[in-house]
Amino acid sequence: MALPLHHRMRGAPIITPKKSVEREAREARLAKALRENLVRRKEQKRAQEGRTVPQSQPSGRKREPPA
Repeated sequence: MALPLHHRMRGAPIITPKKSVEREAREARLAKALRENLVRRKEQKRAQEGRTVPQSQPSGRKREPPA
């Protein structure tokens, strides 16, 4: 009689609270990385098009009133 090399899973896997917290933290890190990557790619595209916007200047600057 041949022995099976692996056993089939019975039912859904049990996710412990620790694993749940780890999974949520991982998903949050990935979401943050995706947002940062999107911002970086947009900046690269603007630079290629010649429309560079320095990060040190906020986009909603107030103008000085005319003298």
